[in-house]
Amino acid sequence: QVQLVESGGGLVQAGGSLQLSCAASGTSGNANFMGWFRQAPGKQRELVAVILGGGTKNYADSVKGRFTISRDNAKNTMYLQMNNLKTEDTAVYTCYHRITGTDYWGQGTQVTVSS
Repeated sequence: QVQLVESGGGLVQAGGSLQLSCAASGTSGNANFMGWFRQAPGKQRELVAVILGGGTKNYADSVKGRFTISRDNAKNTMYLQMNNLKTEDTAVYTCYHRITGTDYWGQGTQVTVSS
């Protein structure tokens, strides 16, 4: 049973930083697609950052230059380093893995950026 558990969310002032973690269990790290989504109140869920199977990383235009996605295969953990946070980054952030055609989601972690 694959499980994804996020941590690292919280309240931060605009301009500050947070690092989210997504620890995976029940998998050997063979996800061919992993990433972070976010959903703000009243808005659709959006893809924030992704690591493709070949290691390519892509970002939403709104976070380019501020967010960095990474993975530690030894720890089976994915990270999202978020710098220079803005109030519009406030959302529930959820990690996602696709493993052999099956989608897995974490429970989500709240990030709130105050002005």
